[in-house]
Amino acid sequence: MNQPETPRPTDPAAMTAVELVSAYAAGTLSPVEATEAVLAAISARDDAVNAYCLVDPDRALVQAKDSEARWQSGHVRGLLDGVPISIKDIFLTEDWPTRRGSRSIGADGPWPVDSPVAARVREDGMVMVGKTTTPEIAWKAVTDSPLTGITRNPVDPGRTAGGSSGGSAAAVAAGMGPVSVGTDGGGSIRIPAAFCGIVGFKPTHGRIPLYPASPFGPLAHAGPLTRTVEDAALLLDILALPDPRDPTALAPTLTTFRGEMQRDVRGVTAAYSPTLGYVRNDPEVEAVVTAAVGALDTAGLRISVADPGFDDPRAAFDVMWAAGAAAMLATFPPGARENADPGLRRVWEYGETLSAVDYLDARNTAAQVAITMGTFHTAYDLLITPTVPIPAFAAGYDVPPGSDMSGWPEWTPFTYPFNLTQQPALSIPAGYTSDGMPVGLQIIGPRHSDDLVLAVGRYAEAVLAAR
Repeated sequence: MNQPETPRPTDPAAMTAVELVSAYAAGTLSPVEATEAVLAAISARDDAVNAYCLVDPDRALVQAKDSEARWQSGHVRGLLDGVPISIKDIFLTEDWPTRRGSRSIGADGPWPVDSPVAARVREDGMVMVGKTTTPEIAWKAVTDSPLTGITRNPVDPGRTAGGSSGGSAAAVAAGMGPVSVGTDGGGSIRIPAAFCGIVGFKPTHGRIPLYPASPFGPLAHAGPLTRTVEDAALLLDILALPDPRDPTALAPTLTTFRGEMQRDVRGVTAAYSPTLGYVRNDPEVEAVVTAAVGALDTAGLRISVADPGFDDPRAAFDVMWAAGAAAMLATFPPGARENADPGLRRVWEYGETLSAVDYLDARNTAAQVAITMGTFHTAYDLLITPTVPIPAFAAGYDVPPGSDMSGWPEWTPFTYPFNLTQQPALSIPAGYTSDGMPVGLQIIGPRHSDDLVLAVGRYAEAVLAAR
């Protein structure tokens, strides 16, 4: 029996990017109307969520009117011309301050430079409505900072949105923009996507050019946060265009992600590892993800239960993370240490104790995990795990209150290993806990298999939505 079609939203703020572009092409909606709807949603909802640290209605409406004229003349600039977008306040953006959640970075300009992400978005004709919140220098997996306060989960404002791209995820989940761009150095796109019930994609390292170079080096990725996998693929086609300022960027692709996403993936082999061999899950989270995996297996993916076979690489991740944080913070003005997030100060101090040998030892551990995963992918096309082993916890805390955890990586062990290996990893909604909190399912592929991960993600999204 055919499933009934889900009614398409009529509120522009609730539409996906693909739906908006379709409406623009049909002449039933204009970029100005869509932008006005998003700005109205921000005005109505962001006081409760705190997803934005900067909103620029005047400039957004000018961009929207320019896009409207292009659609009316038939000379559209790009794939998502006129679609409203937000950008995490880590990316340099011309004429907007980039304070990175830190009181030590002033708002005074000039701010003359676009990062590659901002440049590609602008060139495509998208409407940039504002910048989203981040913890200070994006150092942790929840989103609060001494500068901007606490960002909350739109599903339950008493809970965290996750981080460090929590502002971007909360904005998309709350209808305050259909798409956003975040960063991911240890799970910072996938964690908030899972907690807020949206899609978050960390592509292969270097697929999206970065400038300036991230202090977190080989851990750092940029990527889309969206409501659908299709929107993520289209946005990746824009963001992955070349930029000469990133010497580590990958060569341009020979195909498009939006095109490859359409292919038939039935028969693709995947391993489901509910624990990676060392993780303890919340029982409800594991049950939700296991049920989703069962539905995908029934629908045509060939899924077996198997662990990839590496030990928890947390110690190596901590070294690389702390070294990067200390290197960046050393460039901050005097007084930065006293003004910093207390948890970041501890990471900073640890980073200052590390040597080059410590860092290279950590890089060697990362390489060994990557080799293990490369071998694993000769047997399985993909690896599937929960995105996060717990649902979103109370806002304003770095770790679940009442737990004995000392740092955020303890509660997100499924994400940071795949920053060490630089593999593409996608989080899609898998279902909900009994109290209505979203649960994410993570799909991981070999390096450079971004197209396959997105294609399987789109298929899985459709299967899970039809249950």
